[in-house]
Amino acid sequence: MAIIGYSPGTRNRKVTVEKGNRKFYNQRMILKRFIPIFLIIALFLGCVTTPVSERRSFVLIPFDKEVKLGEEAYQEVLKKEKKSNDGQLIEIVERVGRQLAAVSPMPNLKWEFTLIESDQKNAFALPGGKVAIYTGILPVCANEAGLAAVMGHEIAHAIARHGAQRMSQSLLLTGLLAGTSISLSGHKNQKEILGALGLGTTVGVALPFSRSNESEADEIGLVLMAKAGYDPQEAERFWGRFNKMKGGKHPPEILSTHPTDATRIEDIRRLLPKANQIYRANPLQHGLGQSFLYILSLRKNQEPVNNTAQPPTSMPNKSAPAPMPQ
Repeated sequence: MAIIGYSPGTRNRKVTVEKGNRKFYNQRMILKRFIPIFLIIALFLGCVTTPVSERRSFVLIPFDKEVKLGEEAYQEVLKKEKKSNDGQLIEIVERVGRQLAAVSPMPNLKWEFTLIESDQKNAFALPGGKVAIYTGILPVCANEAGLAAVMGHEIAHAIARHGAQRMSQSLLLTGLLAGTSISLSGHKNQKEILGALGLGTTVGVALPFSRSNESEADEIGLVLMAKAGYDPQEAERFWGRFNKMKGGKHPPEILSTHPTDATRIEDIRRLLPKANQIYRANPLQHGLGQSFLYILSLRKNQEPVNNTAQPPTSMPNKSAPAPMPQ
């Protein structure tokens, strides 16, 4: 006698579904058990010590891959920005950059320093030693030491691997950057990668890092400029000028990824004794170095610059900057 609604095939299908559900449930349970273990291993293996500041940070991105991304992003910037053709200003940027790179913990990177013609008062450094300075910030820098404060800060972001830290956070939390072939070229998460490196979705717009990263970059930058022979006191004066230029306007610190200028200046004052000690012990002291306000004023008035004439220096009693390290 036939049993209505029953067939051997239906029973087999039910058994298969039940087995599949149990298998899926077991896989989920195993995954839940091993995720904490994976996170602990990732945190343990991903912890690195930042040079100079000696802070511990979490980095999962291999250094060579980070450098490759930095180089790709730099080329994207250069495609869309106009390079300056001002030989004197380019020479100053190169000189200051080379001297900072030479005393950094990563002197053997393929350092490149580009002066970009733009009213932006900004600068950035990408992994692999790719640094860009916008002409708009030069009047605020005023001299080589002011420029060293800016470039030292940006170079610090690169050597502290702040971009890799942000990418590692994205990798851990979302898996967006997973895979061994991360590349900007055609990558669906290009905006996220650029943002992690410190560039906006419109390439060339520098984005701030976290407040802790920014403060760490200030600390490292002060040490670098002192080791390079530039008066670290100028860092405090630079940020004072920068604050005055903005008219003291800024969002509340709790809403900003940058420390307020007042907090930044206060932190720099706290760090200055250490930087001053390094500077005083340095046999090579440039002081404030060469002033380029004179050069900029001539550019503004569209007057030809006499390359044989020596523009006035900010501190005439100090020796002229040493030649660029080879």
